Amino acid sequence: MQEIRKILIATDGSDYTKEAVSTGLQLAKILGAQVTALYVIDQTSFVSFPIDSSIVSVYSLLENEGKRAVDEVKKEGEAQGINVTPVVVEGSPTRKIIEMAADFDLVVIGTLGRSALSKLFMGSVAERVTRYAPCPVLVVRSKRK
Repeated sequence: MQEIRKILIATDGSDYTKEAVSTGLQLAKILGAQVTALYVIDQTSFVSFPIDSSIVSVYSLLENEGKRAVDEVKKEGEAQGINVTPVVVEGSPTRKIIEMAADFDLVVIGTLGRSALSKLFMGSVAERVTRYAPCPVLVVRSKRK
C-alpha cells in the first residue's frame, strides 16, 4: 500500500461537506499527512452569460465563498494541530479536482448520496472524481438532516 503523505480535501463550503472535511483532517492527523483544502469556482455556470456587472458580482460572491470555505478548513485543521494549505481555483469542479489529484496520495470528497435517478439528470462530482482520479478517493457521505 502506498504511504499517504499528501491529502487533498475538496470542499464546496456547504454543510454537506463538513463530514468529509472532518474525516480528512482526522486521517491527516493519524497519518501525519499534509493537507490542501480545495474550492473550485464553477465557471461552467457562466459560460453562456454575457460578461456584465451582475456576472462579475456573482463571481466575486463565489470567490469570497471559496475563500471562506477553505479558510474554515484551515481553521479547523489548526485547532487539531494540522497545517492546511487553502487553495481556490476556477474551472470545472470535476476536472480541477482530478487534475490536482495527480500531486496527492488521497482525495477526500463529500457526497449527498443521491439516488441513481438524480445522478442521471444532475451528474455527481464525487462519482466522476472517483472514476477518473489518478489516486485513491475517499467519498464521505454526509449525514442526512
